[in-house]
Amino acid sequence: MDLNQFWSWESLATFAGATACTGLCTQLLKRSFGKLPTQWLSYILAALLLTVTTAATGGWTQPWTVWALVPLNAVLVSLASNGAFQAVTRVQSRGPTEG
Repeated sequence: MDLNQFWSWESLATFAGATACTGLCTQLLKRSFGKLPTQWLSYILAALLLTVTTAATGGWTQPWTVWALVPLNAVLVSLASNGAFQAVTRVQSRGPTEG
């Protein structure tokens, strides 16, 4: 798998791809939007990403129900992204395990 396949529209349209991209973009941009809570930034980025991805993968020809799910799916992607970051932060703060 080359880098072009990793960042394809089809991979970004998956839950894992959207979550990873949302998490990376949130961490890169959160200092630029200092007054905006990180969770809101994550949701906005997830909604934008899912909107663009839906359009790029043929969403223009889909019924309105596909578009109605974008904000709901953005909630799930944002929550998963935030949870993954918190888990990594928690593991890093504990340091190496003994035993």
